This record gives sequence, structure tokens and C-alpha cells, in this order.
Amino acid sequence: MLTRKQHELLMFIHERMKESGIPPSFDEMKDALDLASKSGIHRLITALEERGFIRRLPNRARALEVVKLPDSMNPSLGGRKARFEPSVIEGSLGKVAAPVSRAMTVQEDYARPISIPVMGRIAAGTPIEAIQTHSHTIMVPPEMLGAGEHYALEVRGDSMIDAGIFDGDTVLIKKQDQASTGEIIVALVDDEEATLKRLRRKGNTVALEAANPAYETRIFPPDRVKVQGRLVGLLRKY
Repeated sequence: MLTRKQHELLMFIHERMKESGIPPSFDEMKDALDLASKSGIHRLITALEERGFIRRLPNRARALEVVKLPDSMNPSLGGRKARFEPSVIEGSLGKVAAPVSRAMTVQEDYARPISIPVMGRIAAGTPIEAIQTHSHTIMVPPEMLGAGEHYALEVRGDSMIDAGIFDGDTVLIKKQDQASTGEIIVALVDDEEATLKRLRRKGNTVALEAANPAYETRIFPPDRVKVQGRLVGLLRKY
């Protein structure tokens, strides 16, 4: 059983593919369903995937495949159901905008986990190479995320243990290029090495501070450090 919004979205995708053969964009889907942001579309797509109407294509990180339609959407041909040909629609992994009001979607959709891309490993110790490409995805409760675009990183090292971040943890990062002093950030140093540290600003310098006394604070001129995101959550397996 699909909710009204799920049914509307699936119908819109199906009709657009029949008309033009081109899948609608997330912006077009958002406008068609009169939603305030693409986060609502993302939650509906996730719900349709869980119900077996849409699936992710394993070799195309940003694409989904429509694999079936509900009986009410299948036109009849001579008393038989028409064959449904799968179509491909673009996805938007990890993009989360401002929460959609309950008037725009049902509570069931609002609470569904959100798919976040894991972008490799981050050093919480000796810096490693810059953030890698998308390796896989994880499902995250929406209450752990706010507005904006998010990604995840696997922590390697022990330099942030006093901040409760251990080797093997997965950190959730809000993508942004600015941060306030005292925040834990993903810092890219000299466009070559990425590290997870607490940001400190003193005069015309930027300090990357560990949360482990065994590691020294590293100080740089501001042009050598780029903020890649801010820590907003953490996942741990026991």
C-alpha cells in the first residue's frame, strides 16, 4: 500500500517517461508534488525503494531504476496487464534540505532513514590522503541530520579520543566551507591531506587541535587549510 505522495511521485515519473523518455529531475519532482525541498522527494524515493517499486543501480551511484508499478497504474490490454518497462531516474544521495512540514507528507515518510554516501576514510591521527570518492552508502535516521548536504567518513587513528571519537567510528559531516572556532571539522591541508580536528583561530593563523595529549596542535597560515565540513554526528559498531 502506497501513501498518497508515494503514489503521486511514482505516477509522475511513469507519465514523464512515457511522454519524453527522459526521467524528471529532483527539482521537477519537487515542483510536481508541491514540496518545499528535495529532502521530501528523497524520503519518498527511499520509501518506494523499500516497497520494491524502485531500486538503486549497482554500477551507477546516482541512478535509480523503476522496476514495477502498482496494479492501479497498469493499463489493461485485452484484459491483461500491460508490460512495464523499467526506467532510470537520477538520484540525489546525501542531499538533505530543511525538514518538510507534516502538511506536505505523511509522518511515515518523514521518519524514514536517509541514505548518506561514505566518502572513504579520515585521519584522526597522522593525516592521510585527501577524501576519496564515494565508496558505499549508509542509512541514517533523519533526526541526526539538519539542513544541508551530508556525507560520512570512516575514522582512522586516535587523535580525537578525548572528544569521544575512536578508531573505527563513522562520523557524519555536514558539507560546508566555513566553521567557527571550537568546532570539529574535516580539514584539507595543502590540498593533499585530510584530517579530523578541532578548529582554533588565533590572529592570522589556523590551528588544528587534537583531542589527545599525545598529539601536537598543528598551526598553519589560513591559505593552507580548507574546511571541507563540520562534524554533526557519529555512528559506532560494537
